[in-house]
Amino acid sequence: MKYSPVKILVVDDDEDDFMILREYISKIDGHEFVIDWCNIYDEAEKTIGERKYHLYFIDYRLGAKTGLELISESISNNCEEPFILLTGNGNLTLDRKAMETGAVDYLVKGELSPEKLERCIRYSLDRASSLKALRSSERKFRNIFERSKDLVFTADQSLHFTEVNNACLQLLGYERDELLSKRLIGLLANESEQASMFDQLHESGEVSDKEVEIITKSGEKKYCIITLAMETDIVGASYVQGIIHDITSLKRAEKATLMLEKLNVAGRLVRIMAHEVRNPLNNIMLSAEQLEPVVGNGDGGICLEIINRNSKRIGDLITELLNSSRPDQVSVERMSLQSILDETLDAAIDRITLRHIELKRDYLKEAAWVMADKEKLKIAFLNIIINAIEAMHENEGKLTISIGKKNLQYVVSIEDNGCGISDENIGHLFEPYFTSKQNGMGLGLASTLNILQSHNASFDVQSKVNVGTVFKLFFNIA
Repeated sequence: MKYSPVKILVVDDDEDDFMILREYISKIDGHEFVIDWCNIYDEAEKTIGERKYHLYFIDYRLGAKTGLELISESISNNCEEPFILLTGNGNLTLDRKAMETGAVDYLVKGELSPEKLERCIRYSLDRASSLKALRSSERKFRNIFERSKDLVFTADQSLHFTEVNNACLQLLGYERDELLSKRLIGLLANESEQASMFDQLHESGEVSDKEVEIITKSGEKKYCIITLAMETDIVGASYVQGIIHDITSLKRAEKATLMLEKLNVAGRLVRIMAHEVRNPLNNIMLSAEQLEPVVGNGDGGICLEIINRNSKRIGDLITELLNSSRPDQVSVERMSLQSILDETLDAAIDRITLRHIELKRDYLKEAAWVMADKEKLKIAFLNIIINAIEAMHENEGKLTISIGKKNLQYVVSIEDNGCGISDENIGHLFEPYFTSKQNGMGLGLASTLNILQSHNASFDVQSKVNVGTVFKLFFNIA
């Protein structure tokens, strides 16, 4: 017995029974005991709540109430010390009720002896100590489970969720009951990955660091790394432990960095080409200027006019290419995203009206303050909005502009129900000179990327062919 002395409280309304029990316990060799007595139910309940004792002997008969009720109420009040139920008569039904209520042992008063009590006390204290250690360990790992920023869960063999932590609910947007009715593979965006993950888990017993896309309740795609392991519980039943790590922000940053690198490479190429083209172009324009007095107004004059007009067009095009490849110089001030978006929509309202597109604004009630160059940011927003308008069918289009707040950032969402963007094209979306439009130059979104970069803003694009596209732009709160 690890306690010295062992403090025991006897709850019994019969003092003679208490005296007999105390005498038996005092005859146990090699251990020191402090034994107190309480004969009133309410006082016993209060004393037990003070947690002063290592062990409790509880008589079954306690006036109008029973010892089982006292044990039950004490355990519900988080008492972890062991209870031993005493009764005057042996009864198998009562024995079972005592165990179900939470008593660690059940003794008949007429069968007591020092040897039996020593064994009972030792067993009860050992068991209580083991249970305390188990509960402490459970609380520790429960805290880790619940407070983890990663998604931690268990599931059955068919990957139906059986237990999830709070991070699962926050990331996926479901209530606990909703998520517990779903299967993990049903949340994967790629249908081919659903079958392959299930097969891999059951063939090898684990899935390690697999990168997947998960669809949240709102339909948003999250990039995640998932690890699964098949385990066996204490009764031999198989279940699955899983961890999902959200790498959406990392992917978004990688994508922005890649786009910026492509933009820089393209910018260097444009500057080299502009230099090489402008030198001979200047010679052409100077020569044409010298020929004007000689040629006059005849057919030669018409040809010179064509030369001058197209030379100027080439020059303007080179200037536009150079401007699109340079980082934008911005002059920022504290502005609200609501006002910038409203002014942008005013500039696009004629297009929206002529194509009979339904426009919905879903803004935060509070002002979304950011540090911005209003005119430049209007250009960035307008490029995306015009693309959305042109992607939608007349009389069927729905354009939703929203402002939200997430993780200390404001999120501007521009969503359409247009033709969507294929997976092949979405990777090239912000590249200069890439366009799917017949007469487009592919500079609008490249310019938009430049403006976003100059505002330290990041972006994410999600699209599905024939369903629509969502641009999400993330701005730091000012």
